[in-house]
Amino acid sequence: MSSTAPSAWLSKTVYPIAPPVGPSGASIACSSLTPRSRTGSRPGGKKAARRIDTDYLDWALSDFSGYIAADELYDGPFCILSIVDNRTFKRLSYQVLDHDPTGTDVVAFFRRFHAALEARGLSLKGITTDGSSLYPEAIATVFGSVPHQLCTFHVLKEVTKAVLSAVAKLRKDLAAGAPKLPRGRPGSKAARRAARRKKRIEQKVRDLFEHRYLFVGHHLTDSERKTLARITRGQPQLRNLRGLMEEVYRLFDRRCRTATALAKLLRLRARLRRFVRLRVVLKKLFLPGLEKALVFLDEKLLGATSNAVERGNRRYRKMQKSVYRVRTQHSIEARLALDLLRERQARSRAATTKTLHRARAA
Repeated sequence: MSSTAPSAWLSKTVYPIAPPVGPSGASIACSSLTPRSRTGSRPGGKKAARRIDTDYLDWALSDFSGYIAADELYDGPFCILSIVDNRTFKRLSYQVLDHDPTGTDVVAFFRRFHAALEARGLSLKGITTDGSSLYPEAIATVFGSVPHQLCTFHVLKEVTKAVLSAVAKLRKDLAAGAPKLPRGRPGSKAARRAARRKKRIEQKVRDLFEHRYLFVGHHLTDSERKTLARITRGQPQLRNLRGLMEEVYRLFDRRCRTATALAKLLRLRARLRRFVRLRVVLKKLFLPGLEKALVFLDEKLLGATSNAVERGNRRYRKMQKSVYRVRTQHSIEARLALDLLRERQARSRAATTKTLHRARAA
């Protein structure tokens, strides 16, 4: 009968015996002269985070346009506050929170960025955000009377969503009003008349669903306008809905000034008050902060949308799909810092690659 000697490197041992030294245990020395392999080591997120407020910010603010876009991104229990140059699309600052942001968090975030601008003799000329209630008070507290633009994409998104929901409700009402027919072929004249009416209603419902994009499209061709006139025949509320949508698009015409757009908005609101159903559907047009979505008409360099910061958010979402360990506050901060430094080196890396290709081709 043989027994196995206890060893300390086994996970379940009751004997406090030290592991043997040698080939079967810990390494006592290394005879290789090459450096230690870095396979499996963590990326340099800690070093990158220390360079963000110095080297990277100096590079990012070297051609600062004065116009920024700010937004927040939620990732489970964490929230990432971001600031991006709205003209050069460079990411300027970020902060990772382990809770939902409050007005105090946004004010502190903006103060830190404002201090970085003052240290370099720069000033802010305009800021673009979405319709979140976190930003108006914080912007007024930190930046004063700087022009604040609401993202027109988010405004139009809410309006088009409301219009499409109104069209869907009308389709549902039309389908509910179709006559109920018994099983089998219609025998009487009234039954055949009801069958033809039901068929017409079903065809109209299908047309409204298939061509629902015509009610929210920005520019319609002549053939699309003919199709719209055909499917809205006998439905004046749908034609009024399309007319109101065109007036909404005219509000954001770059050829107008802000004062002209505000006058158009007053006329549009007065017209909406005459239609009870449409007034309920397009209640977003009565929001008191909608005027801020028209500020860009007088500020030609002020970004109308916050697409610059949304691009950074999409880049982060794409990174999360492949880097599974980025799920803690510390790892998110380190990964963002590393990504920003790689973005800074992208141009020089591309120039180096191009030079090497030319040298090899010569």
